[in-house]
Amino acid sequence: MSARTIRYLVSGKVQGVFYRGSTARQARRLGLVGWARNLPDGRVEVVASGDPARLAELAEWLWEGPPSAVVREVAAEEWPAEDVGNSFEIR
Repeated sequence: MSARTIRYLVSGKVQGVFYRGSTARQARRLGLVGWARNLPDGRVEVVASGDPARLAELAEWLWEGPPSAVVREVAAEEWPAEDVGNSFEIR
């Protein structure tokens, strides 16, 4: 199966709780590339690219996040693959 790229928008108590760092660690463990960054409206944006089965694992994890997070919503949409880079970073 070919790689896919998905943009996730995570809402809830997801800033100031090590959500981006934990997401980066999880994405790297799954062999995904992309980034996680805080948005001005309080959400976290996660763009990840890789094997669809690994993306599904990441999506499940995003609903949990680190212990201090309270996730209310994870919205997902396809994203252009040329924008993701070759590692997973925190922006």
